[in-house]
Amino acid sequence: MATPSEAFRRPELEAYWLPFTPNRQFKSSPRLLERAAGMYYWTADGRQILDGVAGLWCVNAGHGRREITAAVAAQLETMDYAPPFQMGHTSAFRLANELARIAPAGLDHVFFTNSGSESVDTALKIALAYHRTRGDATRTRLIGRERAYHGVGFGGISVGGIAANRRMWSGALLPAVDHLRDTHDPARNAFTRGQPSHGAELADELERLVALHDAASIAAVIVEPIAGSTGVLIPPRGYLERLRKICDRHGILLIFDEVITGFGRTGAPFAAQEFGVTPDLMTLAKGLTNGCVPMGAVLVSHAVHDAFMHGPEGIELFHGYTYSAHPVACAAALAALGVYEREGLLTRARTLAPHWEQAAHALRGLPHVLDVRNYGLIAAVELAALPGKPGARGFDVYLRCFERGVLVRQTADTIALSPPLSIERAQIDLLFETLSAVLRG
Repeated sequence: MATPSEAFRRPELEAYWLPFTPNRQFKSSPRLLERAAGMYYWTADGRQILDGVAGLWCVNAGHGRREITAAVAAQLETMDYAPPFQMGHTSAFRLANELARIAPAGLDHVFFTNSGSESVDTALKIALAYHRTRGDATRTRLIGRERAYHGVGFGGISVGGIAANRRMWSGALLPAVDHLRDTHDPARNAFTRGQPSHGAELADELERLVALHDAASIAAVIVEPIAGSTGVLIPPRGYLERLRKICDRHGILLIFDEVITGFGRTGAPFAAQEFGVTPDLMTLAKGLTNGCVPMGAVLVSHAVHDAFMHGPEGIELFHGYTYSAHPVACAAALAALGVYEREGLLTRARTLAPHWEQAAHALRGLPHVLDVRNYGLIAAVELAALPGKPGARGFDVYLRCFERGVLVRQTADTIALSPPLSIERAQIDLLFETLSAVLRG
């Protein structure tokens, strides 16, 4: 009898168009996962794989949490779906209150979405509508940052700054968008442990854009506190604080994209709390349900929310989704938040961070390693590109780690790591020992 892996080496593989994947390459040698539990996946042929990236930055409490499974099953048996327009259900209100309770002070309203991409586009729409509602209709410009990833909606790729994500659709992106330069500065900050010392002044680029475009035209600035998908760029000390002050000075809203950094990744529930800077809006997804059910959210400040509540009676914001606050997603999220709280996972990264940092920086000096960056339970190892073949070395390292039983994340020639927050020290050692062995050749 054919194994699942053998069964799917036939033409059945062709029907599924994989996202962000070289499909022809993958289908010539597929990597198929069959089950997961705790810190591990198992492949179709029975190999155990240590999950070094929490699925895709999202399985913060580890795989197969029975508390979440039970909550989802119970919800499906009770009510499978409820319309979110002109209706509500109790789980949505409970979840909104729970998120407001652990959020940075002042972010006390929640708009539910189904993904990080939807969260970003929702936040951008709220920011634009906020200014219009207040009579500032000229504030239509959005400021993103180079090398930023904000999902794949047209709003997200417009404010995003990863060239490959924008190239095909460059003629259809939002027109009133500009970008700050990124904070990557290897000449001054290579092999920094935690936040780099140099680069806070890069936030002052926003003042130049204000002078260029006029503050009265700018609605919002959106940044990731830690840029994840571009290769883990840690904010320099003082950088986020400067952005906040400049936005306040010119009446510009500040949006943090915490789709990756939310729910304990940095050592606090949210990076805004870890770095002591509170935005006006914050996007969430991934860890919100421990990756079990698609869901996203936008946390909104009291001031922004209330600006919509003073006009004529009626619909205040013409925006939403069929699956906003889906009952099953709400059940998964409430159960996930319960796990995080009972097991101290929202702050556990702070305890593990010293061991994690030491293990990561032990890779310094290995072949092709140009930089190591870390914060909380996030790390990146930047590698020298093969001449004329950008990304090839990173992909080779990714494949060889997988062959040795460890899943890492490859973005160009950077290896990114972000394991479940339930990881143990011995598993941290195994993760970095495997990566070290692969780098040594």
